[in-house]
Amino acid sequence: MSGAPAVAALDWGTTRLRAWLLDGAGKVLAERRGDDGLITAREKGFAKVLEGHLAAMGAPETLPVIICGMAGSRQGWIEAPYVTVPAPIGAILGEAARIEDERRDIRIVPGLAQRLADAPDVMRGEETQLAGAGLPAKGRHLVCMPGTHSKWVAVEDGAVAGFGTWPTGELFSVLAAHSILKHSLGEHPAPVASDSAFFRQWCERALAEGGDVTSKLFAIRAAGLLQDLKSDDAAACLSGLLIGGEIASAKRRCGASEAPVVLIASGALAALYAAALGFAGLAFRIVDADEAVRAGLVEAARENGMIGGVA
Repeated sequence: MSGAPAVAALDWGTTRLRAWLLDGAGKVLAERRGDDGLITAREKGFAKVLEGHLAAMGAPETLPVIICGMAGSRQGWIEAPYVTVPAPIGAILGEAARIEDERRDIRIVPGLAQRLADAPDVMRGEETQLAGAGLPAKGRHLVCMPGTHSKWVAVEDGAVAGFGTWPTGELFSVLAAHSILKHSLGEHPAPVASDSAFFRQWCERALAEGGDVTSKLFAIRAAGLLQDLKSDDAAACLSGLLIGGEIASAKRRCGASEAPVVLIASGALAALYAAALGFAGLAFRIVDADEAVRAGLVEAARENGMIGGVA
């Protein structure tokens, strides 16, 4: 490790943990990833898991720690209370909750709550990606953050105005493993490629019909029985259908924006959503999810006085 770390930054989810040692400018000096997310940490102890990762990276004993994600949930280390939207992104970061009785300065970024009677919603972790996505301070911007529970967020003049959740990744997993479609997809379908003709065809079907996907689900099973649809292609059909449905629904709910959609994603998921946004005729720009969360965590550390100002 070269250089002196200014802060340890963690994205601590339900099943996974990512940890970095960062300098004051956000440069990565060391990195750790593991399967000891909230579920495991509750059994082993959050402090023990954290210190194990920090020791493996050679972190000084007094290095401050900034955390986002499910470690701040009601089932986590401590509950970092939700900030109600609308709220400026900087103000959200500055509300990080401190872990008491630890020798380090350890803080957890709060999640966001939308308390509308007809559209209640919450998020944890994605708010930090928003802060690190380099969104312009002025204007209205629509942000898409795909995943197990995809988030679409409206940001206006630097403040989160509202958001919605589409559990697209979870629906894919549940349908693939616990519905009639498990006979079509098989136990281990290959990862879906963004250039799959089946992915495009079924994505465009969902887009054309405004996101009506439930009436198309059984057609995937029927195509296997009547048209010899292979398991890997069935997986591409299901993925295209669900992602297309999400985008069609989000367009209808969130409305148009003059600026391109900001797609915060990495790897194969970024490729799939980029392709689907293209099919939908939406301009977009991609922000790497890992880079965004690290930048957001550094900004949160600054907002809470854990490190100095802009390097």
